Amino acid sequence: MLSSVAVLALDHVAAFELGVLAEVFGTDRTADGFPGYRFAVCSPDGGPVRTASGFQLVPTHDLAPVEDADLVAVPAHSRGCPVPEPVLTALRRAADRGAWLLSVCSGAFLLGAAGLLDDRDCTTHWRHTDELQRQHPRARVSCNSLYVQDGRLLTSAGTAAGIDACLHLVRQAHGSEVATRLARRMVVPPHRDGGQAQYVEAPIPRAPEAATLEPVLAWLMGHLDRPVTVEELAGRAGMAPRTFARRFRAETGTTPHDWVTNQRVLLARQLLEETALTVEEVAGRAGFGDAAGLRHHFTRRVGTTPLAYRTTFRARVGAV
Repeated sequence: MLSSVAVLALDHVAAFELGVLAEVFGTDRTADGFPGYRFAVCSPDGGPVRTASGFQLVPTHDLAPVEDADLVAVPAHSRGCPVPEPVLTALRRAADRGAWLLSVCSGAFLLGAAGLLDDRDCTTHWRHTDELQRQHPRARVSCNSLYVQDGRLLTSAGTAAGIDACLHLVRQAHGSEVATRLARRMVVPPHRDGGQAQYVEAPIPRAPEAATLEPVLAWLMGHLDRPVTVEELAGRAGMAPRTFARRFRAETGTTPHDWVTNQRVLLARQLLEETALTVEEVAGRAGFGDAAGLRHHFTRRVGTTPLAYRTTFRARVGAV
């Protein structure tokens, strides 16, 4: 169940990251059939806070909404600012009662200060992953993930990766169709593959090695049901297979096989949610060949079987 959201805003909060949370959860789209949320921006005393961009925000709540929110979200803040103890206590209580906890960018440091990253998988902006690991040696910090989920703890990398994490949570709470429609409304991809490696600072090459892969990716999205090889894709891109594989990883942060498999799993999730097709038919439509192939890849990436996923999703739809 996800119906109430509390966002913690401390001094020097990052305006964009706060705006991401407000856009996804604080904008009323119920007239268009989207889920609605009780949304509260909270400061420690309910008073104004300074943003990192030099202007002030005036939240309308103190920490009270944090006590019963389904989701407690932490946007990025300046890492050198002290965190009031009541904020840390509120975060610990939220974790103890099983609320979702979501951080955007350096917001992970606030979760760490509350002791909530110990023995957990997590991430933050690639510039800060080493520091996060040093400060919290028991945390399992991923250096390359756009977002990481560990139970009901969801941490994301810099800025726009917060959108990815929010849509991931919407997808879990309300299904792929809602998340995809919301992404379309926000004019963002419903799911990005790869990791932060594609955004890490690197020397700019003297000349591009190849043209953009967007036409090939667009073709792939329309032909997920058919078998494809790297050689065929390389031919469509006008490259040698090895050059294509290097360029693909450089532009997407992952391999062609992994990218296609991820997209096929997403298509399978949509078909399981929205159609009455059998698992065997879903496997064919999504390009896995047969039900055994679908179960193998689906279970590895989603953590459950296609049939169990369909059953769970239909029960969730009834609850929404």
